[in-house]
Amino acid sequence: MDDLNLRLVAYFVSVIEEGHFGRASEKLFISTPALSQQIKRLEKQLGVELIDRSAHPLQPTAAGRRFLPEARAVLAAARRAVEAATSEIPPVRLGFMAASLVGPTRRFLELVRERRPRLEVALVELQWADLASAVRSGEVDASILRPPVSDRSGLRLDVLCDEARVAVLPVGHALAGRDHVHLGDLDDEPHVRSDGADPEWVRWWACDPRPSGRPVVYGPSVRTMDEMLEVVASGAAIVITSKFVDDTRRHEGVVFVPVRDAPRSAVCLCTRRDDLSAGTRALIDGATEFRDDRL
Repeated sequence: MDDLNLRLVAYFVSVIEEGHFGRASEKLFISTPALSQQIKRLEKQLGVELIDRSAHPLQPTAAGRRFLPEARAVLAAARRAVEAATSEIPPVRLGFMAASLVGPTRRFLELVRERRPRLEVALVELQWADLASAVRSGEVDASILRPPVSDRSGLRLDVLCDEARVAVLPVGHALAGRDHVHLGDLDDEPHVRSDGADPEWVRWWACDPRPSGRPVVYGPSVRTMDEMLEVVASGAAIVITSKFVDDTRRHEGVVFVPVRDAPRSAVCLCTRRDDLSAGTRALIDGATEFRDDRL
């Protein structure tokens, strides 16, 4: 038999405790279909059915009843082992951009804190142009950023999730009432730039080059989201950004319209490749767990 996966064991215990796949999936930050597949994976590994799916609420089978107390004991022992090993872990400094710790990224941090309660994560707010360089310089141990990063030397990127893209348009714009747009609809619109930021990053967010081959015209430079929204509201330029801005920011002078054919934006944990510290390792392990849970 392969080594027993403690995460799958914890999923089984949670389903039995909640008596319902849906409630357990909410508690575990995993989709219900994915949780069901993980339980089937555990049952296949053990060669027995553990859950009586015809019962409401869900109940363990005879094999599940025998397995349950041992599973709880194994999980308790694992928690004690982790606590013993991590009791002296120094805080890790995590860089982030204003308003970016929402939705999936907040759930990632909640997962890390839940599974590694002794790890202190100190949040450090940075400008978007500094998220990678601050990791490389050691100002922070890790950061939450959205690629691309033209110079990845010495850096490791672990994808947490990806997000749709939206166009930010001034109220009253001819396209503002659309339920979606395509990149070709935006070809003649000046796009904000960000002087001092990675040029590759600026071009990627502007979708430059465009599918049509039309050159992108750049408008005013901005440094923060608030500046970006003010520039768009003034009518000086538009911007293509991530849906998380639509989810977290409001401005009476702008509207957010989905861009149907823009590449999705990845959200990544950025760390140094040579950083072998326990705290950074815990963040990387958390990123892997978070991503696996969302599959």
